[in-house]
Amino acid sequence: MKYQPQAKELVEAKGEYRWLAQVPGHCLQQTLMDLDKACRTHGTFRVRWRSARRWAPSFRFPEGNKMVEPLNGRHCRVKLPKLGWVKFRASRRLDGETVRSTTLSKEGAHWFVSFLVDDGVNTPQVHAAPGTGVGVDRGVVVATSDGELLDESFVTAGEQRRTVVLQRKLSRAVNGSAYRAKIRVELAKLRASERDRRADFYAKTAHRLAHTNAVVVCEDLQTRNMTRRVGAVEDPDRPGRDLPNGAASKSGLNKAILGKGWHRFETALRSVSRYTGTQVVKVPAAFTSQRCSVCGHVDPKSRESQAVFRCTYCSHSGHADVKAAVNILAAGLAVTACGELHAPRVVR
Repeated sequence: MKYQPQAKELVEAKGEYRWLAQVPGHCLQQTLMDLDKACRTHGTFRVRWRSARRWAPSFRFPEGNKMVEPLNGRHCRVKLPKLGWVKFRASRRLDGETVRSTTLSKEGAHWFVSFLVDDGVNTPQVHAAPGTGVGVDRGVVVATSDGELLDESFVTAGEQRRTVVLQRKLSRAVNGSAYRAKIRVELAKLRASERDRRADFYAKTAHRLAHTNAVVVCEDLQTRNMTRRVGAVEDPDRPGRDLPNGAASKSGLNKAILGKGWHRFETALRSVSRYTGTQVVKVPAAFTSQRCSVCGHVDPKSRESQAVFRCTYCSHSGHADVKAAVNILAAGLAVTACGELHAPRVVR
């Protein structure tokens, strides 16, 4: 169903359900617009309802020109329909920037307000450092073609133990009880700290890479396919039992992959590239970790381990992730066909 008939039904539903009349109308209309856009983009039967357990409550006021007034220090207030003046602590000032939309979202036990603004900054036509490029191998350990390893842990050992304890308590708590709600809040605080550290790390890394390189090349990774569960294979000699398939090891690898937030890094990189003019290129990931960056020979046996690469043809050796990043950069330069960019520097 398209937006227009749903908008008419919304007017009728407000008369039947009083709680709908208490919600700002623009937020309800924006939700219907988002649903219509999702159905047109992905198909009606591929759109799923959001899970109340995994989705943080949020709603957006699409109309712009919101009145944001500074108070004292770092505190400001914004006037929202049916909510009146809402006081908040500003992370930065909105001086001379036009507010396009306002979003209220809940993270853990706190509510946050974010503004989509038009800062009037145009993407530069030429990068400040033309002729530079870097390849990024996004793995459990992020590596660049310059030989830099960007390994970062976003959860401490104590927080991991605390998470396991809370998950066990949550599994034993009664549904709908106040104790269960309390445990969920504690878990949400731990998850929020992890997300904040991940976002801070990738924002700083993307800022540095985009400001020092005119081209940044990444792999086109299919995270959903890479983190699928291992299928069970029934043991023909023992009916009702399955053969060992390494499901526990694959589960640990999936957790490590999802914990790194590869898509977050790409999003941060594209966001900062609008201000630097950096070109972000994605290349296929096939054979980038098995190809020798010196002779070009491809052999799965060349990668002896997660960190060691030794070519079976020319005996060239080095860090496996760095060699993969060099191959990624070379593939990206071939795609862009930028003659002014120098050839990828091989780190030995």
